[in-house]
Formats: sequence, C-alpha cells, structure tokens
Amino acid sequence: MANHKSSEKRIRQTVAKRAHNRLFHKTARNAVKALRNTTDKSAAEALLPKVTSMLDKLAKHNIVHKNKAGNLKSSLQMHVNCYPMLKFKSRQNLTALRYLYRFTEILLFE
Repeated sequence: MANHKSSEKRIRQTVAKRAHNRLFHKTARNAVKALRNTTDKSAAEALLPKVTSMLDKLAKHNIVHKNKAGNLKSSLQMHVNCYPMLKFKSRQNLTALRYLYRFTEILLFE
C-alpha cells in the first residue's frame, strides 16, 4: 500500500487514466472491426476517415504505438481499395488479392 499522499494520488490518477485509455482503445478496435465487416463500398469509404482519425488520436496520446496505428490505417485503406475484388469469401484468396493489389501498385509507381 502507498505510504505517501502523492503516491496515493498517483494511484488514483493511474486508475482513472487506465479506464479512459481502455475505453477509447476498445472503441477504436470496434470501429476497425465494423469497417472490416462492411460489405458496402460507399459505407466503407464514409467510415474510413472516422476510423483513421480515431487511430491518429490514439497514436497521438500514446494509447497505441504510432507504427501500429500506421499499419492499421494502411491495411484498412487497402481493404477499402480492394472492394471490387471482394467477391471471394475465402480469407486466403482475399490475402492473395491484397498482395497482388499491393504488387501491382508498386509496379505502377516504379
């Protein structure tokens, strides 16, 4: 147990911050999941800026590492860009299509 007034206050602050961070992290995870499960391209394009904004804010406040936020944003953007090719239900086929999309994107810009 804490022996000083300042350490008791620090414990209270830490508990409050942890609850706050967990709430926002969980909200962002749910938003990412909702975007990935969206089947309508226009709805996904409308949802994408909101989700990327959430991820940027989490990275800004060190709730999520900035590289993880960047990786999530990249994968979500690629997911939205690949919507015309999403006729395949298999996750393996989807991964292959995303790889091909990224590969063709690299070839176009070389």
